[in-house]
Amino acid sequence: MTAAVDPDRSEWDVIVLGAAAAGENAAQYASQFSGLSSVLVEDALVGGECSYWACMPSKALLRPVEVVDAADHLPGLTARLDPAPVLARRDAVINGLDDTSQVNWALNTGIDVVRGYGRLAGERTIVVSGPDGSDRTLTARHAVVIDTGSCPAVPDNPGLRAALPWTSRDVTTMREVPRRVLVVGGGVVACEAATWLRGLGAAEVTLAHRGERLLARNEPFAGTLVAQELRETGVRLCLGRTLAEVRRADAQDTGRGRVHGGAVSVTLDDGTVIEADEIVAATGRTPNTDDIGLETVGLSPGGYLDVDDHQSVRGASGSWLYAIGDVCGRALLTHMGKYQARIVGEVIAARAAGSAELPSSAAGHVGLPQVVFTNPEVGSAGLTERQARDAGIDVEVVEYDLGALAGTYVMRADYRGRAKLVVDRATDVVLGATFAGAGIAELVHSATTAIVGRLPVSTLWHVVPSYPTASEIWLRLLETLRTQRHAAQHA
Repeated sequence: MTAAVDPDRSEWDVIVLGAAAAGENAAQYASQFSGLSSVLVEDALVGGECSYWACMPSKALLRPVEVVDAADHLPGLTARLDPAPVLARRDAVINGLDDTSQVNWALNTGIDVVRGYGRLAGERTIVVSGPDGSDRTLTARHAVVIDTGSCPAVPDNPGLRAALPWTSRDVTTMREVPRRVLVVGGGVVACEAATWLRGLGAAEVTLAHRGERLLARNEPFAGTLVAQELRETGVRLCLGRTLAEVRRADAQDTGRGRVHGGAVSVTLDDGTVIEADEIVAATGRTPNTDDIGLETVGLSPGGYLDVDDHQSVRGASGSWLYAIGDVCGRALLTHMGKYQARIVGEVIAARAAGSAELPSSAAGHVGLPQVVFTNPEVGSAGLTERQARDAGIDVEVVEYDLGALAGTYVMRADYRGRAKLVVDRATDVVLGATFAGAGIAELVHSATTAIVGRLPVSTLWHVVPSYPTASEIWLRLLETLRTQRHAAQHA
């Protein structure tokens, strides 16, 4: 659809280049209390990757798998998963890839929307190439915010790109469940995709990863538990392996989410041959900065945009250019992009009002929460032990078996999970927390609160967890830490 915006209008206070979730927030926060006008420039779907091809569809696919898994671990319950209704609900969650509701939200909020591909054309200037081929020049009185996001990266292994592999967009919006699937990668997308592909009925799922463990950015036990569960559900893991050759004789562009031609034959570097009906490349992302006109403002195209704690782009003269979300590379997570957007909107409004007091995004990045919705779930906030030690911080660490809690025992008698805290020895505040187990996603916010709020362990001791819940893990971790300290003092 074409947004109801005056086609002759050319000037706004704030132009947001890219209308993903972060871009929407930036426009909203820049204008809602300031009186500033804002416009979103987008050539695809308003709402972006998270709404249509990432967070929302993936969780719609994972939730039924989680429910079936929970039922399998409780006596007296049985559950069966029917792929067709699951895919239909996924389509409802992403509104059938129709962004009408998102556009209407923007317009009803007082944010304009201009359709087309936008590029910088000098300071505070965007040229938009419209769907009809015409160009339109827009000028920002105060600020331009870049929210062009990132796209899946397909590595240049021999034959891989020619085989037209699925990317994250295909596997989240798949129209059919392939019988045999090879997932390449060992991060969040790869592990989640392997979980739902197997859960939705793929007969053979193989995950090949060049690293020796999954989810390598997390504490080691997290990847170990996820790998154990994947193996037990029938997923074949080929860790420490790379793709030596990929062959697909009749690769076809059959459309997103449909099997792209005939069978794929993949040879790994150890000689193992894997036959599959589809291959999923889940090996990371690359920022969309190659063709957005950065050279017109003295910046180099390609790569992530370097920003300060006000989200201002370093290297651009003046204080008018900002970047948020994946494109700035600080944290490729939707909720962190939206946080950056809230900060940048307030920064723009403050600068427009002449205020010297500017909000900073530094504190929020200390918390850095994330949840991986595999079985088991993996939730984390702040630093891992390795990250803290690499930063030169003297830390104490404490771990506890999540399966030893009453709150998890009532969830399933054979509960498996683990939790870990990283504590700064000098300040006695929590620097990082990791949880791995069923139903732990909601524990992450309490950890984020403790980390961002710099709550001392002595204060956390008085934060009483409800019983019987998984949040009792906080008490057990603190008790174990107290025991460790007592033993060290009397050693």
